[in-house]
Amino acid sequence: MKRISLFCIAVSMLLTSCYYRTDSPRGSWAKGCDISWLSEMENDSVLFRDEHGEAKECISLLREYGMNAVRLRVWVNHATGWSNKEDMLSLAERAAKARMRLMIDIHYSDFFADPQHQTIPAAWQDYDYETLCEAVREHTLDVLYALKEKGIQPEWVQIGNETPNGMLWPVGQLIYEDNNANGCWDRYAGFTRVGYEAAKEAFPDINVIVHVDNAYMYRDWFWRAMQEHGGKWDIIGLSHYPMMEAWSGKTWPEMNDLAETNVRQLINEFHCPVMICEVGMMNGEGMIVNGEWTKQEYSAIEELSNTVMTDFVERMEKIDSCMGIFYWEPEVYGGWRPAEYIPLGWGGYDMGSFTPEGRPSKALKTLLSSQQ
Repeated sequence: MKRISLFCIAVSMLLTSCYYRTDSPRGSWAKGCDISWLSEMENDSVLFRDEHGEAKECISLLREYGMNAVRLRVWVNHATGWSNKEDMLSLAERAAKARMRLMIDIHYSDFFADPQHQTIPAAWQDYDYETLCEAVREHTLDVLYALKEKGIQPEWVQIGNETPNGMLWPVGQLIYEDNNANGCWDRYAGFTRVGYEAAKEAFPDINVIVHVDNAYMYRDWFWRAMQEHGGKWDIIGLSHYPMMEAWSGKTWPEMNDLAETNVRQLINEFHCPVMICEVGMMNGEGMIVNGEWTKQEYSAIEELSNTVMTDFVERMEKIDSCMGIFYWEPEVYGGWRPAEYIPLGWGGYDMGSFTPEGRPSKALKTLLSSQQ
Protein backbone atom coordinates (compact mmCIF):
# COMPACT_ATOMS: atom_id res chain seq x y z
CA MET A 1 0.00 0.00 0.00
CA LYS A 2 1.10 3.54 -0.74
CA ARG A 3 2.10 5.48 2.35
CA ILE A 4 1.81 9.23 2.83
CA SER A 5 5.36 10.60 2.81
CA LEU A 6 6.62 12.81 5.61
CA PHE A 7 7.80 15.25 2.93
CA CYS A 8 4.29 15.46 1.49
CA ILE A 9 2.85 16.13 4.93
CA ALA A 10 5.48 18.76 5.69
CA VAL A 11 4.86 20.59 2.43
CA SER A 12 1.10 20.50 2.98
CA MET A 13 1.49 22.02 6.42
CA LEU A 14 3.21 25.02 4.85
CA LEU A 15 0.12 25.61 2.74
CA THR A 16 -2.39 25.88 5.56
CA SER A 17 -2.20 29.69 5.48
CA CYS A 18 -2.83 29.74 1.71
CA TYR A 19 -6.30 28.20 1.52
CA TYR A 20 -8.88 29.44 -0.92
CA ARG A 21 -11.44 31.72 0.73
CA THR A 22 -15.19 31.08 0.77
CA ASP A 23 -18.07 33.53 0.44
CA SER A 24 -20.23 32.15 3.27
CA PRO A 25 -19.07 31.55 6.85
CA ARG A 26 -18.07 28.13 8.07
CA GLY A 27 -21.00 26.56 9.89
CA SER A 28 -23.64 28.69 8.18
CA TRP A 29 -26.59 27.16 6.31
CA ALA A 30 -25.32 25.08 3.39
CA LYS A 31 -27.16 25.53 0.09
CA GLY A 32 -25.29 22.85 -1.77
CA CYS A 33 -25.19 20.66 -4.84
CA ASP A 34 -23.42 17.37 -5.54
CA ILE A 35 -22.08 17.93 -9.06
CA SER A 36 -19.72 14.96 -9.32
CA TRP A 37 -20.92 14.10 -12.85
CA LEU A 38 -20.14 17.60 -14.13
CA SER A 39 -16.76 16.91 -15.75
CA GLU A 40 -18.12 13.88 -17.62
CA MET A 41 -21.17 15.87 -18.76
CA GLU A 42 -18.91 18.63 -20.05
CA ASN A 43 -16.84 15.98 -21.83
CA ASP A 44 -20.09 14.94 -23.53
CA SER A 45 -20.68 18.58 -24.59
CA VAL A 46 -23.74 19.09 -22.38
CA LEU A 47 -24.55 22.80 -22.04
CA PHE A 48 -26.05 24.71 -19.12
CA ARG A 49 -28.02 27.90 -19.71
CA ASP A 50 -29.22 30.93 -17.80
CA GLU A 51 -32.68 32.51 -17.91
CA HIS A 52 -31.84 34.18 -21.23
CA GLY A 53 -30.79 30.92 -22.85
CA GLU A 54 -27.10 31.81 -22.87
CA ALA A 55 -24.66 28.96 -22.22
CA LYS A 56 -22.76 29.30 -18.94
CA GLU A 57 -20.24 27.34 -16.92
CA CYS A 58 -22.28 25.26 -14.48
CA ILE A 59 -20.60 26.19 -11.18
CA SER A 60 -20.78 29.90 -11.97
CA LEU A 61 -24.41 29.53 -13.00
CA LEU A 62 -25.37 27.76 -9.77
CA ARG A 63 -23.38 30.30 -7.75
CA GLU A 64 -25.47 33.09 -9.29
CA TYR A 65 -28.60 31.41 -7.93
CA GLY A 66 -27.16 31.15 -4.41
CA MET A 67 -25.21 27.88 -4.21
CA ASN A 68 -22.55 28.21 -1.49
CA ALA A 69 -21.31 24.62 -1.16
CA VAL A 70 -20.30 21.74 -3.42
CA ARG A 71 -20.27 18.02 -2.62
CA LEU A 72 -17.96 15.69 -4.57
CA ARG A 73 -17.65 11.92 -4.40
CA VAL A 74 -14.36 10.08 -4.75
CA TRP A 75 -13.87 6.45 -5.73
CA VAL A 76 -10.70 4.45 -5.21
CA ASN A 77 -10.13 3.34 -8.82
CA HIS A 78 -13.10 3.39 -11.18
CA ALA A 79 -12.31 2.08 -14.67
CA THR A 80 -13.49 5.23 -16.48
CA GLY A 81 -11.47 7.60 -14.28
CA TRP A 82 -14.51 9.77 -13.54
CA SER A 83 -14.96 10.46 -9.80
CA ASN A 84 -11.50 9.10 -9.02
CA LYS A 85 -9.14 11.32 -7.03
CA GLU A 86 -7.80 13.36 -9.95
CA ASP A 87 -11.26 14.09 -11.34
CA MET A 88 -12.48 15.08 -7.87
CA LEU A 89 -9.46 17.36 -7.39
CA SER A 90 -10.12 19.12 -10.69
CA LEU A 91 -13.75 19.85 -9.73
CA ALA A 92 -12.74 20.77 -6.17
CA GLU A 93 -10.27 23.36 -7.45
CA ARG A 94 -12.93 24.88 -9.69
CA ALA A 95 -15.35 25.02 -6.76
CA ALA A 96 -12.70 26.56 -4.50
CA LYS A 97 -11.89 29.23 -7.09
CA ALA A 98 -15.62 30.04 -7.14
CA ARG A 99 -15.37 30.50 -3.33
CA MET A 100 -17.55 27.48 -2.58
CA ARG A 101 -17.41 25.49 0.63
CA LEU A 102 -16.65 21.81 0.04
CA MET A 103 -17.87 18.40 1.17
CA ILE A 104 -15.89 15.31 0.15
CA ASP A 105 -17.85 12.05 -0.04
CA ILE A 106 -15.41 9.13 0.24
CA HIS A 107 -17.09 5.91 -0.92
CA TYR A 108 -14.21 3.48 -0.15
CA SER A 109 -15.22 1.57 -3.29
CA ASP A 110 -14.47 1.60 -7.02
CA PHE A 111 -18.10 2.48 -7.83
CA PHE A 112 -21.24 3.71 -6.09
CA ALA A 113 -21.56 2.67 -2.45
CA ASP A 114 -25.12 2.62 -1.09
CA PRO A 115 -27.33 0.43 1.13
CA GLN A 116 -27.34 -2.34 -1.50
CA HIS A 117 -23.70 -2.09 -2.60
CA GLN A 118 -20.58 -1.62 -0.48
CA THR A 119 -18.04 -3.41 -2.63
CA ILE A 120 -14.43 -3.58 -1.48
CA PRO A 121 -12.12 -1.93 -4.06
CA ALA A 122 -10.45 -4.42 -6.37
CA ALA A 123 -7.01 -3.51 -5.04
CA TRP A 124 -8.12 -4.31 -1.49
CA GLN A 125 -9.97 -7.57 -2.17
CA ASP A 126 -7.56 -9.86 -0.31
CA TYR A 127 -7.13 -7.65 2.78
CA ASP A 128 -8.14 -8.81 6.23
CA TYR A 129 -9.80 -6.45 8.73
CA GLU A 130 -6.61 -4.92 10.08
CA THR A 131 -5.20 -4.34 6.60
CA LEU A 132 -8.50 -2.82 5.47
CA CYS A 133 -8.32 -0.41 8.41
CA GLU A 134 -4.88 0.68 7.24
CA ALA A 135 -6.21 1.05 3.67
CA VAL A 136 -9.07 3.24 4.95
CA ARG A 137 -6.60 5.39 6.84
CA GLU A 138 -4.17 5.78 3.94
CA HIS A 139 -6.88 6.42 1.35
CA THR A 140 -8.49 9.07 3.56
CA LEU A 141 -5.14 10.78 4.10
CA ASP A 142 -4.24 10.51 0.43
CA VAL A 143 -7.48 12.23 -0.64
CA LEU A 144 -7.39 14.96 2.00
CA TYR A 145 -3.67 15.79 1.73
CA ALA A 146 -4.07 16.04 -2.04
CA LEU A 147 -6.67 18.76 -1.41
CA LYS A 148 -4.45 20.45 1.16
CA GLU A 149 -1.55 20.58 -1.28
CA LYS A 150 -3.79 22.57 -3.65
CA GLY A 151 -4.74 25.00 -0.89
CA ILE A 152 -8.26 23.58 -0.59
CA GLN A 153 -9.75 23.11 2.87
CA PRO A 154 -12.94 21.00 2.87
CA GLU A 155 -15.44 21.86 5.58
CA TRP A 156 -16.92 18.35 5.68
CA VAL A 157 -15.91 14.80 4.80
CA GLN A 158 -18.11 11.71 4.67
CA ILE A 159 -16.62 8.46 5.92
CA GLY A 160 -18.60 6.20 3.63
CA ASN A 161 -21.75 6.79 1.61
CA GLU A 162 -25.20 5.62 2.76
CA THR A 163 -23.91 2.99 5.19
CA PRO A 164 -26.91 1.78 7.27
CA ASN A 165 -25.79 -1.77 6.38
CA GLY A 166 -22.10 -1.13 6.97
CA MET A 167 -19.27 -0.74 4.45
CA LEU A 168 -16.50 -2.75 2.81
CA TRP A 169 -18.57 -5.91 2.53
CA PRO A 170 -18.42 -8.62 3.69
CA VAL A 171 -15.86 -7.63 6.33
CA GLY A 172 -17.76 -4.55 7.53
CA GLN A 173 -21.25 -5.69 6.62
CA LEU A 174 -23.83 -5.29 9.37
CA ILE A 175 -25.90 -8.41 10.03
CA TYR A 176 -28.65 -7.26 12.36
CA GLU A 177 -29.98 -10.70 13.24
CA ASP A 178 -26.85 -11.77 15.10
CA ASN A 179 -26.58 -8.60 17.27
CA ASN A 180 -22.81 -8.37 16.75
CA ALA A 181 -22.23 -12.03 17.55
CA ASN A 182 -19.64 -12.19 14.76
CA GLY A 183 -18.20 -8.75 15.55
CA CYS A 184 -19.69 -7.00 12.52
CA TRP A 185 -20.58 -3.84 14.45
CA ASP A 186 -17.08 -3.69 15.92
CA ARG A 187 -15.57 -3.88 12.44
CA TYR A 188 -17.89 -1.33 10.83
CA ALA A 189 -17.54 1.11 13.71
CA GLY A 190 -13.80 0.51 13.55
CA PHE A 191 -13.70 1.58 9.91
CA THR A 192 -15.56 4.80 10.70
CA ARG A 193 -13.26 5.48 13.67
CA VAL A 194 -10.12 5.00 11.56
CA GLY A 195 -11.53 7.27 8.85
CA TYR A 196 -12.54 9.87 11.43
CA GLU A 197 -9.09 9.96 13.02
CA ALA A 198 -7.34 10.15 9.64
CA ALA A 199 -9.56 13.05 8.58
CA LYS A 200 -8.75 14.92 11.79
CA GLU A 201 -5.04 14.26 11.23
CA ALA A 202 -5.23 15.99 7.86
CA PHE A 203 -7.63 18.78 8.90
CA PRO A 204 -8.13 18.99 12.69
CA ASP A 205 -11.24 21.18 12.39
CA ILE A 206 -12.97 19.26 9.57
CA ASN A 207 -16.53 18.07 10.24
CA VAL A 208 -16.77 14.29 9.85
CA ILE A 209 -20.10 12.93 8.64
CA VAL A 210 -21.47 9.39 8.86
CA HIS A 211 -24.22 9.11 6.25
CA VAL A 212 -27.31 6.89 5.97
CA ASP A 213 -30.28 6.90 3.62
CA ASN A 214 -34.01 7.48 4.17
CA ALA A 215 -34.37 10.53 6.40
CA TYR A 216 -37.98 9.53 7.00
CA MET A 217 -36.86 6.43 8.95
CA TYR A 218 -35.91 6.97 12.60
CA ARG A 219 -32.83 4.82 13.17
CA ASP A 220 -31.89 5.74 16.71
CA TRP A 221 -30.81 2.13 17.21
CA PHE A 222 -28.16 2.55 14.47
CA TRP A 223 -26.54 5.55 16.15
CA ARG A 224 -26.72 3.98 19.62
CA ALA A 225 -24.96 0.88 18.27
CA MET A 226 -22.34 3.10 16.64
CA GLN A 227 -21.66 4.76 19.97
CA GLU A 228 -21.59 1.44 21.82
CA HIS A 229 -18.99 -0.02 19.44
CA GLY A 230 -16.75 3.04 19.22
CA GLY A 231 -17.87 4.69 15.99
CA LYS A 232 -17.07 8.39 15.66
CA TRP A 233 -18.75 11.27 13.85
CA ASP A 234 -19.41 15.01 14.20
CA ILE A 235 -22.53 15.30 12.04
CA ILE A 236 -25.27 12.82 11.14
CA GLY A 237 -25.82 12.78 7.38
CA LEU A 238 -29.13 11.79 5.79
CA SER A 239 -30.54 11.31 2.28
CA HIS A 240 -34.10 12.32 1.40
CA TYR A 241 -36.02 11.53 -1.81
CA PRO A 242 -39.59 12.40 -0.82
CA MET A 243 -41.29 11.74 -4.17
CA MET A 244 -40.28 8.07 -4.28
CA GLU A 245 -43.61 6.67 -3.13
CA ALA A 246 -42.79 3.36 -4.77
CA TRP A 247 -39.84 2.90 -2.38
CA SER A 248 -41.47 4.04 0.82
CA GLY A 249 -45.19 3.40 0.42
CA LYS A 250 -45.71 6.93 1.77
CA THR A 251 -46.81 10.19 0.20
CA TRP A 252 -44.42 13.10 -0.03
CA PRO A 253 -46.20 15.08 2.76
CA GLU A 254 -45.84 12.04 5.03
CA MET A 255 -42.16 11.63 4.14
CA ASN A 256 -41.38 15.32 4.70
CA ASP A 257 -43.21 15.28 8.00
CA LEU A 258 -41.41 12.14 9.17
CA ALA A 259 -38.05 13.56 8.07
CA GLU A 260 -38.62 16.71 10.12
CA THR A 261 -39.60 14.69 13.19
CA ASN A 262 -36.61 12.38 12.81
CA VAL A 263 -34.09 15.18 12.33
CA ARG A 264 -35.33 16.88 15.49
CA GLN A 265 -35.20 13.62 17.47
CA LEU A 266 -31.69 12.73 16.27
CA ILE A 267 -30.39 16.16 17.24
CA ASN A 268 -31.99 15.95 20.67
CA GLU A 269 -30.92 12.39 21.41
CA PHE A 270 -27.37 12.43 20.08
CA HIS A 271 -26.52 16.12 20.67
CA CYS A 272 -24.99 16.67 17.25
CA PRO A 273 -26.03 18.50 14.08
CA VAL A 274 -27.71 16.87 11.08
CA MET A 275 -26.91 17.53 7.41
CA ILE A 276 -29.19 16.58 4.51
CA CYS A 277 -26.39 15.27 2.28
CA GLU A 278 -28.69 14.29 -0.57
CA VAL A 279 -32.10 15.40 -1.76
CA GLY A 280 -33.81 14.86 -5.11
CA MET A 281 -37.16 15.60 -6.73
CA MET A 282 -38.85 14.08 -9.78
CA ASN A 283 -37.81 15.71 -13.04
CA GLY A 284 -38.80 13.30 -15.83
CA GLU A 285 -41.78 12.68 -18.10
CA GLY A 286 -43.73 10.73 -15.53
CA MET A 287 -44.04 9.91 -11.85
CA ILE A 288 -45.60 7.47 -9.41
CA VAL A 289 -49.11 8.51 -8.33
CA ASN A 290 -50.99 6.17 -5.96
CA GLY A 291 -48.67 3.36 -6.88
CA GLU A 292 -49.11 3.75 -10.66
CA TRP A 293 -46.72 5.22 -13.24
CA THR A 294 -48.42 8.25 -14.77
CA LYS A 295 -47.34 10.35 -17.73
CA GLN A 296 -47.12 14.04 -16.91
CA GLU A 297 -46.27 17.23 -18.74
CA TYR A 298 -42.89 18.55 -17.59
CA SER A 299 -44.49 21.77 -16.31
CA ALA A 300 -46.76 19.79 -13.98
CA ILE A 301 -43.83 17.82 -12.57
CA GLU A 302 -41.76 20.98 -12.15
CA GLU A 303 -44.54 22.67 -10.20
CA LEU A 304 -45.10 19.67 -7.94
CA SER A 305 -41.37 19.22 -7.35
CA ASN A 306 -41.12 22.86 -6.35
CA THR A 307 -44.06 22.43 -3.93
CA VAL A 308 -42.32 19.44 -2.34
CA MET A 309 -38.98 21.25 -2.14
CA THR A 310 -40.53 24.41 -0.69
CA ASP A 311 -42.21 22.40 2.05
CA PHE A 312 -39.03 20.48 2.87
CA VAL A 313 -36.73 23.52 2.90
CA GLU A 314 -39.12 25.44 5.16
CA ARG A 315 -39.18 22.53 7.61
CA MET A 316 -35.40 22.12 7.72
CA GLU A 317 -34.72 25.85 8.02
CA LYS A 318 -36.70 25.95 11.26
CA ILE A 319 -34.39 23.41 12.93
CA ASP A 320 -31.46 25.16 14.60
CA SER A 321 -28.98 22.29 14.30
CA CYS A 322 -29.87 21.26 10.77
CA MET A 323 -26.80 22.46 8.86
CA GLY A 324 -28.18 22.58 5.32
CA ILE A 325 -29.24 20.64 2.23
CA PHE A 326 -27.33 19.30 -0.79
CA TYR A 327 -29.17 18.47 -4.02
CA TRP A 328 -27.81 15.29 -5.61
CA GLU A 329 -26.66 15.84 -9.20
CA PRO A 330 -29.16 18.61 -10.10
CA GLU A 331 -27.27 19.41 -13.32
CA VAL A 332 -28.54 16.24 -15.04
CA TYR A 333 -31.24 16.78 -17.65
CA GLY A 334 -32.40 15.62 -21.07
CA GLY A 335 -31.90 11.90 -20.41
CA TRP A 336 -28.11 12.19 -20.04
CA ARG A 337 -26.45 9.20 -18.43
CA PRO A 338 -22.83 8.37 -17.64
CA ALA A 339 -20.96 6.04 -19.97
CA GLU A 340 -20.84 3.15 -17.52
CA TYR A 341 -24.65 3.07 -17.27
CA ILE A 342 -25.03 2.04 -20.92
CA PRO A 343 -23.57 -1.52 -20.72
CA LEU A 344 -25.41 -1.98 -17.43
CA GLY A 345 -28.71 -1.17 -19.13
CA TRP A 346 -29.45 1.66 -16.69
CA GLY A 347 -31.52 4.66 -17.69
CA GLY A 348 -30.65 8.29 -17.05
CA TYR A 349 -31.06 9.86 -13.62
CA ASP A 350 -34.57 11.36 -13.51
CA MET A 351 -34.31 13.44 -10.35
CA GLY A 352 -31.97 16.13 -11.61
CA SER A 353 -33.17 19.71 -11.35
CA PHE A 354 -32.52 21.41 -14.67
CA THR A 355 -35.27 22.00 -17.24
CA PRO A 356 -35.30 20.28 -20.65
CA GLU A 357 -33.67 23.47 -21.98
CA GLY A 358 -30.76 23.13 -19.54
CA ARG A 359 -31.80 25.83 -17.06
CA PRO A 360 -32.12 25.55 -13.26
CA SER A 361 -35.64 24.41 -12.33
CA LYS A 362 -37.99 26.08 -9.88
CA ALA A 363 -37.21 23.50 -7.17
CA LEU A 364 -33.48 24.10 -7.45
CA LYS A 365 -33.98 27.86 -7.32
CA THR A 366 -36.09 27.41 -4.19
CA LEU A 367 -33.31 25.48 -2.47
CA LEU A 368 -30.55 27.89 -3.50
CA SER A 369 -32.55 30.97 -2.54
CA SER A 370 -33.40 29.72 0.96
CA GLN A 371 -32.87 32.44 3.53
CA GLN A 372 -31.54 30.58 6.57
